[in-house]
Amino acid sequence: MSAALFSCLSLLSAAPAAADDSGMQIKIVITIVVFLATIVAFMFSKVRSDIIALCCTAALLATGVIDSKAALAGFSNSAVVMMIGLFVVGGAVFQTGLAKIISSRLLRMAGTNEKVLFFLVMLVTAVVAAFVSNTGTVALLLPIILAMCKSAGINPSKLMMPLAFASSMGGVLTLIGTPPNLIVANYLTENGKPGFSFFSFTPIGIILLVVGMLLMWPLCRWMLNKRGGDEVERGDDHSLASLLHDYHIADCVFRLHDKDGRSLIDGRTMAELDLRATYGVTVLEVRRENRSRFGNVNQETVGPETVFSGDDTLYVLGHRDQVEHMAQCLGLTVYEDNERNGKGKLDFYEIGLGEVLITPESALINRPLSAANFNERFGVNVLAIKRGGRYIFEDIKDEIIGNGDMLLVHGKWKGIESMSKKTREWLVIGRPDEAAQSIALNHKAPLAAAIMVLMVLAMVFEKQIGVPAVASVIIAGLAMVLTGCTRSVDGAYKMIGWESIVLIAAMMPMSTALSNTGISKMIAEGLVGGLQQYGPMAVLAGVYLVTSVLSTFISNSATAILVAPIAWAAAEGLAVDPQPFMMAAAVAASACFATPICTPPNAMVMNAGHYTFMDYVKVGLPMQLALGIVALASIYFLFPF
Repeated sequence: MSAALFSCLSLLSAAPAAADDSGMQIKIVITIVVFLATIVAFMFSKVRSDIIALCCTAALLATGVIDSKAALAGFSNSAVVMMIGLFVVGGAVFQTGLAKIISSRLLRMAGTNEKVLFFLVMLVTAVVAAFVSNTGTVALLLPIILAMCKSAGINPSKLMMPLAFASSMGGVLTLIGTPPNLIVANYLTENGKPGFSFFSFTPIGIILLVVGMLLMWPLCRWMLNKRGGDEVERGDDHSLASLLHDYHIADCVFRLHDKDGRSLIDGRTMAELDLRATYGVTVLEVRRENRSRFGNVNQETVGPETVFSGDDTLYVLGHRDQVEHMAQCLGLTVYEDNERNGKGKLDFYEIGLGEVLITPESALINRPLSAANFNERFGVNVLAIKRGGRYIFEDIKDEIIGNGDMLLVHGKWKGIESMSKKTREWLVIGRPDEAAQSIALNHKAPLAAAIMVLMVLAMVFEKQIGVPAVASVIIAGLAMVLTGCTRSVDGAYKMIGWESIVLIAAMMPMSTALSNTGISKMIAEGLVGGLQQYGPMAVLAGVYLVTSVLSTFISNSATAILVAPIAWAAAEGLAVDPQPFMMAAAVAASACFATPICTPPNAMVMNAGHYTFMDYVKVGLPMQLALGIVALASIYFLFPF
């Protein structure tokens, strides 16, 4: 890395003298200084990477190297917008439990063996990335791989970097795998030469993938072995379902339904039926079909004004004999599930549980529980009281509240969250908003899967259907939100990795500055031009080296656009077939791993893997050099001059 930077700096030192315009000379010098300072800051600073990128953009803008339009262009770039949409799609895949479903099937294939998982992740990622953009691939697979890590007890840092690198290697497998492939193929056809076919890249891509996988395994183990143990927290669901067991009421929840259409609850309100007083049974929630949305069933809490329908399924709390007596009187049927023996399993999609601690200052002390009026104020019901080592859940309406009592409440998440703001009267244990976000919307998993598959198909057949990939991603993200695959709009915003978004968007102006000042072109022409006297292979290596260095710091698409005409001119000067040179430019633009900013996938996994800038250098730089040698040898034999 240092040698490459030194050679670039040597070439650039002569640039001001060659420039006629003094203003351009100053811009060139400023760009070089900001560029090198940014790289040093990334390597050694403890400041967040997105802040460094913003400082870089601010410096270029303040010194007049770029204008405000160029400074902000990154935030409207289609790749950045696509990343935002893909974060939402990927978050929904995680939120609906689809990631867990897919990861569990992959785990059944691989077990919890770290080595098998490592190679499985890289192989699956590369295959997907051959047909979908590497950014899209990582956004889709990131939540799935994280779920796998959690289930297998593996530190995410062991699989996040392989995920990102495999997506870049997979892009080399097909013509549509990555933009540089399309750019160089289009350049060939525009200049009257045969372009690359869909699978022209495949032999080289397979070779790079195999070598890359074999090389990544020892590199990750040797270079990233400083970070924590192999285990991660396996996820303790304490939470909710276990709360029911803690309060000894999990076996007292039953579900009832009108099986024969002869129910006496149809059209009657909860207040009319007064089930608790009559039968000693508490109605926890009612589930009914919702034809106005794309979900299957709605969960609703029950209040005095709730009107029951004959199609409702009731979840109730009580002893079996009480529940069966009520069911017989009202014409309902207790579900006789073979596995649960009629017991109902509470799901916490829209409705949750919370523990509430009564504080010494509470006005509820020495008053009956009914005086709290929780149902009318917050839409929640108290299921049980924990007092010392005792659990009370029968006839609790008239129970006198004491200091230090713990109440188990059940109701809409928003209601429990509202309770958490009344800190003078009581304390809600934990964070209801975070607890709600942690609950998988399993009933939406098929819908999320359908949206994701349609999005992938639309991206694969982008040209045939005429819908840009960015539009497909935006539509998919909106569909996830509108169909309830994300818990809320606010939740969707929280799914977006803003640090990665800002990092990529704020570094794009540097790419513009390098191109506009002519620095990128001078590097390319200087290195390639000096190698022509040594023959085609030396020039081919020069094209690869220039592309590899440039794509380390600017986008691979911009690099391919910049290098394609230089590679063409080099081939023409040598009077040889330009295809090997174009292939070298495309492969080098994609096989870039040495920094977190060289590709969007590298930036996307940075937080999830808890990586530093130097982690990418230690693992990515050897990868980039080794695959460069392998790629050059493969191109030489598969695409002779």
